[in-house]
Amino acid sequence: MKQKAGETPMDAALKYLTSRPRTVMEMQKHLDGKDYGEYEVYATVTRLQELGYLDDARYAAEFVASRLRTKPVSRAHLERQLLSHEIEPELARRAIADVSDEAELENAVRVAEKYWREGQALPPDARRERVLRRLDARGYCYDTARKALEAAEHGENG
Repeated sequence: MKQKAGETPMDAALKYLTSRPRTVMEMQKHLDGKDYGEYEVYATVTRLQELGYLDDARYAAEFVASRLRTKPVSRAHLERQLLSHEIEPELARRAIADVSDEAELENAVRVAEKYWREGQALPPDARRERVLRRLDARGYCYDTARKALEAAEHGENG
């Protein structure tokens, strides 16, 4: 995608930021793709950081909070998602460090309960297997998945 005539790197950057927050690397790639020079890209990204428009630590924290509000997923899944947005690994780890073990288990239980309800027509072993597969797909470790499954089973039988 080439740059538009008369469009400065800052114009292109601000337009790119209108749809959603971006990471530093996403912005650099966007501006590089518009064939701006290396210095122009660097200067624009630096200025956006100074203005607070690009802040990978804030992006990571808000990303984690947003994802956990909309869909319960594991810390491991969140970390993979952050890394796919090219957040530095240390920033990703710091952002997910705020997710406590209790919150991790609560999220896993929510997932387990959903799939436990949906699998009512299945034989018990198939139902358990399905729930565990779904928890695994969302990145929960085996111990957390087992506890969440037990909570879902107990909630129905308790």
